[in-house]
Amino acid sequence: MYIYNVTTKIMPSIHEEWVEWMKHTHIPQVMKTGCFTKFQFVRLLETDESDGFTYAAQYYAESRADYNRYIELHAPLLRDDANKTWGNRFIGFRSLMEVVH
Repeated sequence: MYIYNVTTKIMPSIHEEWVEWMKHTHIPQVMKTGCFTKFQFVRLLETDESDGFTYAAQYYAESRADYNRYIELHAPLLRDDANKTWGNRFIGFRSLMEVVH
């Protein structure tokens, strides 16, 4: 099992609108690709929020092939949509983790 983690810091001016977009638009689009079996959407706590709020979306893939299919076929369009929608009002980074238990 693999976890594709996307951590994003959001400017306060778009915070609430962005959260709604994630819950009702972006995450459903990612899940609709069929590359992931489940997800978590969490807010990081105990962080300095003076310049923004930090969230992580974690998507669970059964295989590395599923993750690779997402990255190759779907990620570019979804990332482009996020950039067109929110511009430079967020920063993020992505990581891939393997469940080892």
